[in-house]
Amino acid sequence: MTLSEVVVRHGYWVVAAAIGVESMGIPVPGETMLVAAAIYAGATHKLDIGTVIAAAIAGAIIGDGLGFLIGRRFGHRLLLRYGSRIGMTPARIKLGQYLFLRFGGTVVFFGRFIALLRALAALLAGINCMPWPRFLLFNAAGAVVWAGSYGMLAYLFGEKVEAVTRPVGIAVIVGAVISSVFVMRFLKHHETQLEAEAERALPGPLR
Repeated sequence: MTLSEVVVRHGYWVVAAAIGVESMGIPVPGETMLVAAAIYAGATHKLDIGTVIAAAIAGAIIGDGLGFLIGRRFGHRLLLRYGSRIGMTPARIKLGQYLFLRFGGTVVFFGRFIALLRALAALLAGINCMPWPRFLLFNAAGAVVWAGSYGMLAYLFGEKVEAVTRPVGIAVIVGAVISSVFVMRFLKHHETQLEAEAERALPGPLR
């Protein structure tokens, strides 16, 4: 059964479910499901594009929220207990918390547009103790912009949307990889300084 057939048979809820599961860190083609539903809505008008987008937004927000809670409740605890085995010293764990305190909003918002980060951003935010209200704000904003833009593009351009979004998607992924390399190099060369900043910003024992 193709994705289009799944959308036709199950409608809006399968869009929300697929995106929600993907947002929790499980590799499900949520974005592809959104695009397939929007194309179907545009071609047949048997689905309402507004409801498709709303379902995608709801799935993204709820799925990311659950992913955040899993990361905060279980991932963080595992990191504290076993992190030293993979080189995650208390200072490095606190540095991760500090970086998410400063830049977590950007990661959560733009992560919605990058395949790998879309599945991991919420878990990482939870593991690194990003404040919940800030996470919720950027999570909701990213979900609205992502679902709205991708949904409307697919609705308006139909199957031609791949010609529009695929080059953009590739460029975003390449840009993200290049940026990640520079960020990792920067962190490596300034780790001691950043750890000191993290300790000043988050004094005391790890939480």
